[in-house]
Amino acid sequence: MPIRTEINDRIGEIILDHPPVNALDSTLWNALPDIITEVGSREDVRCVLIRAEGRGFCGGVDIKEMQAHPERIVELNRGNYRTFKAVRDCPVPVVVAAHGFVIGGGIGICGASDTVIASDDCFFSLPEIDRGAMGGASHLSRMLPLHAVRAAFFTGGKISAQDAWRLGGVHKVVSRDDLLTEARAFAAVIAGKSRTALVLAKQALNGLEARDVDHGYRFEQGFTLEMYMHADSQASRDAFVDGGKQAKF
Repeated sequence: MPIRTEINDRIGEIILDHPPVNALDSTLWNALPDIITEVGSREDVRCVLIRAEGRGFCGGVDIKEMQAHPERIVELNRGNYRTFKAVRDCPVPVVVAAHGFVIGGGIGICGASDTVIASDDCFFSLPEIDRGAMGGASHLSRMLPLHAVRAAFFTGGKISAQDAWRLGGVHKVVSRDDLLTEARAFAAVIAGKSRTALVLAKQALNGLEARDVDHGYRFEQGFTLEMYMHADSQASRDAFVDGGKQAKF
């Protein structure tokens, strides 16, 4: 199964397992928010832990699908928006255990979550500028300072887990071998609290944020759609599908 769930000791785990790189197509992005909401709404769950199997946490969207079916961009945008909103609106805290690469939509999951624990081989990247798309900065801005986000966005560059921790976007950096143990231990501390208190605390903390991240992402998506309608966007996707190349402009 590309997405599966496990419930143990009041922790609801949502596991991405979609080889080779956990890049989700429009169907899976639209399935994920309902899974998050269902797990987080269970009375026997007090913390949701999102993690992944394989080479990296999440490769974002399926570029090959968008290259072959650009008309699905609206459905994909809807799934991305609903997923990130489901993470942020989840009744109980959401912890992400991130390893390897966290790209595009993976940034949205991490940025919408309450806490990120990362492995020492983890990095965060928004390669949209080279993929003919926009999006991701709204949620990355919940993790990192403005200029760090813009530097990564304009260059399509990588931010290491260590730099993300230094800038306050990651709670803890651990070895790859210890990631699951450490993430479960952290989630267990949360799961030991009153569910009522956790639900109220999540609502209060969301309400205290200085800006509406969901509105910000919706604003970004308007530019994503505009970019997808431009010939440069198709050229970028074609180049990526053709051996991961970068289009020349």
